[in-house]
Amino acid sequence: MPNLFFFLPLALSAVLGVLPPPSTAQPPHNPEVETLLRWKQSLVTQTIVSSWIFNQTNGNSSASSPCNWRGISCNTAGNVTGLNLSNTGLQGTLDHLNFSYFPLLLRLDLRYNQLNGTIPANIGLLSNLVYLDLSINSFSGSIPLSVANLTKVVELDFSQNAIIGELDPLLFPGRGSSEAKTGLLSLQRLLLTDNLLSGPLPSEIGNLADLTLLALVNNSFSGPIPQSLGNLTKITSLYLGLNQFSGQIPMSFGTLTKLTNLTLHLNHLTGSVPEQIGNLSSLVVFHLMWNNLSGQLPPQLCQGGKLTNFTAGYNNITGPIPVSLKNCTSLCRVRLEYNQLTGNLDRDFGVYPNLTYFDLSHNNLQGKLSPRWAECKSLTFLNFGGNSIGGEIPVEISQLNQLGKLDLSSNKISGKIPAQVGNLSKLLLLNLSDNNIFGQIPLAIGGLSKLEKLDLSMNMLSGLIPDQIGDISRLLFLSLSKNQLNGSIPYQIGNLVTLQTLLDLSYNSLTGQISPQLGKLKSLEALNLSHNSLSGSIPDSFGEMVSLLAIDLSFNELEGPLPDSRVFNISPPEAFSHNKNLCGDPVQGLTPCNELVSEGGKGKKGNSRLIIIAISTLLASVLLLLCLAGVILFRRKSFQRNQKDDVISGADLSSTGRILYGDIIRATDDFDDAYCIGEGGSAKVYKVNLPSGQEVAVKKLFMNEGSEIRDIKSFENEIKTLTEIRHRNIVKIYGFCHHDKHTFLVCKYMERGSLKNILSREKEAIELDWSKRVNVVKGVAHALSYLHHSCVPPIIHRDISSKNVLLNSDLEACISDFGTARFLKPDSSNWTAVAGTYGYIAPELSYTMAVTEKCDVFSFGVLTLEILMGSHPGELISKSYSAVDNGQIQLAVMLDPRLPPPTSQKFKEEIDSILNLVMWCLRVDPHSRPTMYEVSRVLEINTRAGRESISEFGNSVKDSIELVAS
Repeated sequence: MPNLFFFLPLALSAVLGVLPPPSTAQPPHNPEVETLLRWKQSLVTQTIVSSWIFNQTNGNSSASSPCNWRGISCNTAGNVTGLNLSNTGLQGTLDHLNFSYFPLLLRLDLRYNQLNGTIPANIGLLSNLVYLDLSINSFSGSIPLSVANLTKVVELDFSQNAIIGELDPLLFPGRGSSEAKTGLLSLQRLLLTDNLLSGPLPSEIGNLADLTLLALVNNSFSGPIPQSLGNLTKITSLYLGLNQFSGQIPMSFGTLTKLTNLTLHLNHLTGSVPEQIGNLSSLVVFHLMWNNLSGQLPPQLCQGGKLTNFTAGYNNITGPIPVSLKNCTSLCRVRLEYNQLTGNLDRDFGVYPNLTYFDLSHNNLQGKLSPRWAECKSLTFLNFGGNSIGGEIPVEISQLNQLGKLDLSSNKISGKIPAQVGNLSKLLLLNLSDNNIFGQIPLAIGGLSKLEKLDLSMNMLSGLIPDQIGDISRLLFLSLSKNQLNGSIPYQIGNLVTLQTLLDLSYNSLTGQISPQLGKLKSLEALNLSHNSLSGSIPDSFGEMVSLLAIDLSFNELEGPLPDSRVFNISPPEAFSHNKNLCGDPVQGLTPCNELVSEGGKGKKGNSRLIIIAISTLLASVLLLLCLAGVILFRRKSFQRNQKDDVISGADLSSTGRILYGDIIRATDDFDDAYCIGEGGSAKVYKVNLPSGQEVAVKKLFMNEGSEIRDIKSFENEIKTLTEIRHRNIVKIYGFCHHDKHTFLVCKYMERGSLKNILSREKEAIELDWSKRVNVVKGVAHALSYLHHSCVPPIIHRDISSKNVLLNSDLEACISDFGTARFLKPDSSNWTAVAGTYGYIAPELSYTMAVTEKCDVFSFGVLTLEILMGSHPGELISKSYSAVDNGQIQLAVMLDPRLPPPTSQKFKEEIDSILNLVMWCLRVDPHSRPTMYEVSRVLEINTRAGRESISEFGNSVKDSIELVAS
């Protein structure tokens, strides 16, 4: 007999099992009553089932019937046929609910509760069950095989969330499929229960021939999807999304001709979508997003003409757009973003009167934007960004009066922005960045009263910034960078008091003074006005921008003091570099402002200021000439002792003004090992107390016979690099010497030594708590961002490792040792011999010698993992490349066991964000790694608690990055 194997053991267990004794008075023998009362006793709270009581009056047993109890329904004979306690707050397990006593049960509905534990095996004894819903609870373990005995069941729902359909993705750090998928899975686990059903899906479920609905959404089911599900010929809804299913989509699904809803999103499915799916003529909803699917889509995907919702984004699907989609007028929602689809935009799509959401971004589409899209009158979201679409923006687009988001970024669109765009009164987002659009910004753009994000960056726009932009009162994000805009910054932009994420006007030809009105932007977090020709002083009102976290005013003609506020105090010096004469705190890399204001009037103050400026300029010029002369002498290998007092070339300490060669020799007893504090393969490092009382570190190179050329070249690189950069997280160099007897550098002394040594010592490692470790990670990231993006040409360190990260007395980090550093020349192949420390070298250097800044990004990822783990990850890195690429590496358990787990929500979120960044940085493909600019900004802004967003200014990032935490 079929399924006897499952049934007999369960029946025997039910007969022999010992039930817990009830604590209430014994009712007349009624197994259903006894079982329900025993289950009631086992529940954490019983108020929900308070009506479940036994009353015995004059020996009358009629009161023992449960048919009047809450949630219980019976047939005419008094047998329980339904148990419906959905959404009642039940807490407990099903262990004491013996299903063998309910042979006539037709409906079991316990959804939306807090039940946990496993699903009992004896649930398979409910042989008459038609409806089973245990969804939205906290059950764990696997589905019992006995479920195969429920041959009459029509609906079977074990989902662990209420999301049956598509789960809209947010933007996570990373543009590729696997990074975003990993972030979305993290969100899924945060929002929903931690106890999920797991294990393989029993193939015996394919025997449930009457099944019309099977829902298993948001569990941890793994392994392949059983081919036997193709036997469920009556099924109309199959929900398998948000699991860990792997392998290919069964070809047998092609037989499910009554299927209307098929969701397979957020799994690990591979291979191509079976062409047999095209046979599903009743298909209405089809979700495939966030898998690893490849190959082509079935051409006849919409042959039934009923498809309304189709999502297959974030896969590796190639080939043409399915031909059947062109005339699929039933479409309401289409998402195919982040694939490799090809086609012609104006030939492969038709008119869709019911279409509301259409996203084909980041594919390989060509053609141009057809005016016929204006006939899709219901469109609210249209995204073609990241393709190769040309042509002009058709004026007809302005007829889409329901449009909320329009993204045409990163294409080849030319022409002007139609003035009629101002008619899109419901528009929330307009992104036309990274195209070839020219002409002026239309004045009518001020009519977009609901607009929240406007990005017109990286085009060829010219003329003035229209004053009307100040009328877009709800704007949160505004970027006009990298255009050819001129004139002054309209003071009306100061009226955009809702601006929060970014105001970026950089890389234009803006002139004039900065209006004090901009100081009204008190919610703004990032401001970039760099690379213009702005003059005058920075308005004092900028000091009132209390939310500002990042600012860049570099490469202008600004002068005068910096406002006294937090953002100006924490910003790196390069944020104010290359201006006319800005002054401020020397720590900021600026000349100190004149604070000696005479009471007699402004004349003396002005004269004094001019004198100071003249003297400072003269001294700076002299110092620059000295440094250049020193470098030239060094390159000619003639760095000898100075004839007067043996002054070390380029040396400059604020307390002494110069360092003498003789002082170094005397302070170290001619480099006696007693003063040595570290030793590497090419040098020893000495701690030196100068006569002035100041401490410095001296790095003395080994000059062994036969190695001089190699060491001098390395030494020259370090000098060249360190004398040309200046950053708070890069070790400062005071001077250098190439003597007949000695060759050494004089650097700032870092009291706590190398990060490697600190992590290797338990006491010091414990002192380096989570807060300090996060700051170390940020410091290294900011330094690398400066080297890669603020130096011209960019500088690649090539040896980022824990031994080359030094810490001062406050455990703040600086990177050192630039012996392997090199400049990244845009017009060069940048090939080189492999350099760096084993265990930190990027994998691509094993098969190519082409060096890019992404080599440093990979090393930073390894270093960050080492900081969080407390030791080098070792073979974990080499063994985990594929796991990182697939988003499968579990980093959350890899924290230093010597520290207590972070308890505050702030550090939990920061570390979670850092771990996501590590996964991004360690990707095997260097092109899919982030830039250090992206990493630096995410660390600085986006690790703050919760739902924060940043839109980075600079030369590589346009879109905002949102990290979601609980």
